[in-house]
Amino acid sequence: MPQRELIVAIDGPSGAGKSTLSKLLAQRLGYLNIDTGAMYRAVALAASRQGVDIDDAASLGRLARQVQISFRRSSSGELVFLDGEDVSCAIRTPAISMLTSRVAACAAVRQAMVDLQRQMGEQGGVVLEGRDIGSVVFPAAEVKFFLSASAQERGRRRFAELCGKGLTVDLEQTISEVEARDAADSGREHAPLVQPADAVVIDATTLDIDQVLQRLLSVTLSRRLELGLEPLPDREG
Repeated sequence: MPQRELIVAIDGPSGAGKSTLSKLLAQRLGYLNIDTGAMYRAVALAASRQGVDIDDAASLGRLARQVQISFRRSSSGELVFLDGEDVSCAIRTPAISMLTSRVAACAAVRQAMVDLQRQMGEQGGVVLEGRDIGSVVFPAAEVKFFLSASAQERGRRRFAELCGKGLTVDLEQTISEVEARDAADSGREHAPLVQPADAVVIDATTLDIDQVLQRLLSVTLSRRLELGLEPLPDREG
């Protein structure tokens, strides 16, 4: 019987709702949420700002190990900090989204981020989301999910999100960018996006956030009971 709380891994393609759902699940469980995608986005932002050559793996790797990335909770949600600066919005632009795929394909960057993610999550009681959490970062995670949705639906959701932020974007272009991101993530040499064989697969194309969250909660709580952990206190919101 484990002496610690669970490690919950949520993998899947860009735009599937992993970030939102991992935050909600962590909140309901009383776990720490580690947004691994935000970590790669932060490195991409740092590289862009510092003029680091994206094709220079050695320089990218050094940058990834030098920057300080952290998460903080606030009344408005979790914030992402890069070297002490709140970059929660700056890392979510379309330009940084596309750059992130190239940065995340660098083996040196991935190793630096994986090392940091393992340090953050090794004690359990964490929810991590990304593209290789259950396959590479924590292959022995007690709970693994693979969350997906059609590229068209993910593109529509991304379009609505960007419009809600006041950005001028094109729907068809946004869908194309989602498809391009899928191809880049699945085809990269180092730690490509894959569906772990032991992951619980959830197709969220026709499901809303609450429906997916209830499925995640049900599986996770059942797993805790299977492993003999004490029931968690009720948590709302």
